[in-house]
Amino acid sequence: MSIWRWADMIEPISESARITLGEGDTPLVRSRSIGPAAGLTNLYFKLEYGNASGSYKDRFAFTAISHMVAHGKKKCVATSSGNTGASLAAYCAAAGIECRIAIVEGAPLGKLKQMMAYGAKIARIRKFGTDPTATTLVLEKLKKLGERPDSAMQVSAFVYSPAGMSGVQTVSFELAEQSACPIDHVFCPAGGGGLCVAVARGFQQLLDRERISRIPAIECVQPDGNNTIAGPLRAGADRAQEVDCTSKVSGLQVASVVDGHLAIKECRPTGGTGHLVTDEYVWEIQKRLAREEGVFTEPAGAVALAGALQATANGAVDSDAMIVCMVTGSGFKDEVAVDRINADIECPMLDADTIDEW
Repeated sequence: MSIWRWADMIEPISESARITLGEGDTPLVRSRSIGPAAGLTNLYFKLEYGNASGSYKDRFAFTAISHMVAHGKKKCVATSSGNTGASLAAYCAAAGIECRIAIVEGAPLGKLKQMMAYGAKIARIRKFGTDPTATTLVLEKLKKLGERPDSAMQVSAFVYSPAGMSGVQTVSFELAEQSACPIDHVFCPAGGGGLCVAVARGFQQLLDRERISRIPAIECVQPDGNNTIAGPLRAGADRAQEVDCTSKVSGLQVASVVDGHLAIKECRPTGGTGHLVTDEYVWEIQKRLAREEGVFTEPAGAVALAGALQATANGAVDSDAMIVCMVTGSGFKDEVAVDRINADIECPMLDADTIDEW
């Protein structure tokens, strides 16, 4: 089924301008090992790495670039820590739009190569993503470039690109379709917070149209080295905060607030709260997902599960609750993280006649 079946639920786009690369309808799979081991009987993974370019950001890009086509824009200027850039580069290639992307300093090489393979022109910016002043300056400059008549700035955040971000809400529509019973919690990783906002708003749309009976608690999970949203949300604050980012989790290194205020505003009424996890725990869960579930994700894609397991250990969720963890990107995107997983094993070279001794 085409993701455009949700056209009436996102920002309007004429049929002639709609771009698709087969995004959406990603699997929702039940945990066979990690959940039962933690005492969770209904733990599920939404495998967003099944999207066209390997991450949930395709839900942003298919809408954002289709809007550019509809308005005759020929140049896309964007920021990215990796996945957004790859998605935008792919959809710009499909639409014949020039794509220029300012990249956070620590973005994995695999993601940069993916963007360049699609033909995007990219540059890494010093301190972008980890220093709030540098991050704000980059966004201000790109905003001016995006104001040119033939251009548009695309940043995967509601405060910058609300039309594109409406496409991310389709993940909530799919979850409601795929789940046999009402979902109690959706754990989302957060950098700028846009995914949390989109998931909450998507379920609210379904409730408003009486397609679901209640909204799940939208849980915001962040590395503790990038505590812009989760800590303030948990503490009862109304506003997110800028930080000096120390996390090494690629994709979630967003030192400035971005959609943080909105995330707090949208998550709290659902009953969700904030969860902070260490980088080391995220890496451990990434490895467990691969080896115990067959789920090959980048570190950012393991953050939601890390938060869910931590909440379970703290008694914050019921053992029989219906829990969905967003697995947001493919493990193929971060070679360094894969090397970390494989540090305890090697691939030997054998002679053919020694295979039976292996």
